[in-house]
Amino acid sequence: MTTPQQTTGQPDPGPSGYAAARLSLLHEKTRSGPPRRAALSRLTDDWLHALFTAAAREAGVHGAALVAVGGYGRGELSPRSDLDLLLLHDGSSDASAIAALADRVWYPVWDLGLALDHSVRTTAEARRTAGEDLKVQLGLLDARHIVGDPAPTAALRTAVLADWRNQAPKRLPELDELCRERAERQGELQFLLEPDLKEARGGLRDATALRAVAASWLADAPREGLADARRALLDVRDALHLTTGRATDRLALQEQDGVAADLGIGDADELLRQVYEAARTVSYASDVTWREVNRVLRSRAARPRLRALLGGSRPAPERTPLAEGVVEQDGEAVLARTARVERDAALPLRAAAAAAQSGLPISPYVVRRLAAAHPLPVPWPAAAREEFVTLLGAGEPTVAVWEAFEAEGLITRLIPEWERVRCRPQRNAVHTWTVDRHLVETAVEASALTRRVSRPDLLLVAALLHDIGKGLPGDHSAAGEPVARSVALRIGFDRADAEVVATLVRHHLLLVETATRRDLDDPATVSSVAEKVDSLSTLELLHALTEADALATGPAAWSAWRASLVSDLVGRVAAALAGRAPAAPRPVVTSAEQERLAVEALRTGGPVLSLHAQPEPPQEDDEPEPVGVELLIALPDRPGVLPAAAGVLALHRLTVRAADLRIVELPTALGEVSDVLLLSWRVAAAYGSLPQATRLRADLVRALDGSLDIRSRLAEREAAYPRRRGTQAPPPRVAVVPGSSELATVIEVRAQDAPGLLHRIGRALEEAAVRVRSAHVSTLGANVVDTVYVTRPDGALLTTGEATTVAKMVEEALRG
Repeated sequence: MTTPQQTTGQPDPGPSGYAAARLSLLHEKTRSGPPRRAALSRLTDDWLHALFTAAAREAGVHGAALVAVGGYGRGELSPRSDLDLLLLHDGSSDASAIAALADRVWYPVWDLGLALDHSVRTTAEARRTAGEDLKVQLGLLDARHIVGDPAPTAALRTAVLADWRNQAPKRLPELDELCRERAERQGELQFLLEPDLKEARGGLRDATALRAVAASWLADAPREGLADARRALLDVRDALHLTTGRATDRLALQEQDGVAADLGIGDADELLRQVYEAARTVSYASDVTWREVNRVLRSRAARPRLRALLGGSRPAPERTPLAEGVVEQDGEAVLARTARVERDAALPLRAAAAAAQSGLPISPYVVRRLAAAHPLPVPWPAAAREEFVTLLGAGEPTVAVWEAFEAEGLITRLIPEWERVRCRPQRNAVHTWTVDRHLVETAVEASALTRRVSRPDLLLVAALLHDIGKGLPGDHSAAGEPVARSVALRIGFDRADAEVVATLVRHHLLLVETATRRDLDDPATVSSVAEKVDSLSTLELLHALTEADALATGPAAWSAWRASLVSDLVGRVAAALAGRAPAAPRPVVTSAEQERLAVEALRTGGPVLSLHAQPEPPQEDDEPEPVGVELLIALPDRPGVLPAAAGVLALHRLTVRAADLRIVELPTALGEVSDVLLLSWRVAAAYGSLPQATRLRADLVRALDGSLDIRSRLAEREAAYPRRRGTQAPPPRVAVVPGSSELATVIEVRAQDAPGLLHRIGRALEEAAVRVRSAHVSTLGANVVDTVYVTRPDGALLTTGEATTVAKMVEEALRG
């Protein structure tokens, strides 16, 4: 607290002396930032101290005080800040004397051209006004005594703070709503090219609101980096005031170079980047704080009812499993009690994916704990890569989880190249976001397009990396190609997949630029694109990436006209690519283990299976941690195998990562040929331990003979655990792929991964009375791409009408 005895050493306490000292201080290059703001506050205190003392003596007023509130109360005067002053009195003096005192203080301030926000009140009046006006109450929380009788100031501070804490359950939701309304009007500071440093979301108003929440004792903001962020925004506002000579909080484009020079920052881009980083810190702290406030208020409202129901006992918090080591508690994703951060390098990604898939925020305390996890090995294990893809494909909830990881530096630990694009501004009116947020938003948009591509995992990763070259010299698409290739290899893709990602990044602007700038009727146009894309699968990925990129850029970047041009180009390029000679098919390989199981199944007439775990290197306690299991099943060919086997796996909470079903022909003892089904699965436990092979076989036998009603059991489980909230996944797509096989009709299913999904597909195919010759299942993050080769029962290909009917039946089964 500044006391009247604190002085700045200025010899003249009058207006001219104050003005000269103020001017000298503001142009003093050796003192800036917090020291200058504090010095300006002290200088102003001393001047007002002299004014008030003389005025009170002349007016004959006793029992009055001059109080600084708001920013001035915090001792944070910027060069052009308002002076927020309250003349507080005890009511014992005549009203005319109080008015004369006020005039003798206010007029010298106005005479110097300083902005003044003033009021004259008794302690009771100030307290009553604060109770009626939230903004007044917030200002009084920072009340600081300058001069006069300290008793009224102390009484007011005590009363206002007590009122604030007592009324917090009512006033904090009101403050939250004010912050939301302001954000709607002003936008998000961290993305605006001409931001309002005070009013925009993540600005100084929000930082002040966080102080008010902390003063309520109801919740507190994450403190890591918050003080530095607030100081950075104040420093920029100081420089803005000095550069413009005006009391403005809007960092206009034409002022940014001057402000950057005043602060000694390289250029306007670097200035914006620092502003964005500070705003991001404040915004994240606000999100966490208001979530905690609302949680506490809900808990307080529910507590009396719960205690009445439970006879006064305190209920234990409910914890619902989300993934291995991750549970939901109080509306947040938190770690299970058995989670071992120090031994589970994939846990951060698994927690992030589980939170995003469930539409839950992840606890900031959990994120801080996850930051202590060991780095992932290079390349990443397949399980870690799949969790990463799942996170990217979760839709809108990905953003909040990503921001939480950003706040603790986990993103740059996972992808060091991210640092270059983090908070990087885009000086293009078409762009809504900074580079890093645009990349995340592109992944969000791509998650809705995953049904259009055969490799949704490559689409999502390319979406995240397509602008990773920004900030490097030269064309960002060309610069980003090797970076994307390196990242893709590091996170565990093989070289072929990494090359696809690199190609997508290199050519992510190819389709839209060609479609809008070239003559599509010119054969050379189509030929040029076909040479760069090289394959139909890459073309479909590039088409989806083009749309996701445009949608994430802003409303002006995509239109029906652009979409139609791009679709026209894609159709022409696809036709050109389809005219090339098809690649030779890969030979079918049967392992010795599969042959052994097939022979045993033919001999016994029933299912046989084996489990092969792939352990990690032994840990400190010499116990391996299984990260995946290969499940092989063989049995004589018969109807209902696919839905039965898939249903049994779902009942045992096994997630199917990949699967392959095919028929092999084996000679019998009588010299005939018999068909045996071979199913090769890659499965993982959703949570908990893996089931025993004997239990799996027993349930499979029961499912095949009809004594185990899988359909009812799965329905009961789904009813007991209702679907979690989160972004609505795009609907499934089931399509016939003509001309893909001479031996069977090919049907492709693209859908959101879910327990029992493959069981429903298999059941629909059984009801359609078709024979499944082979099936190939790929789970790519949260997406599934299943390809089934079907024939009539006699082995003939389906007609076009029959194939279309089967595809519709499967799609209806998945939508139901």
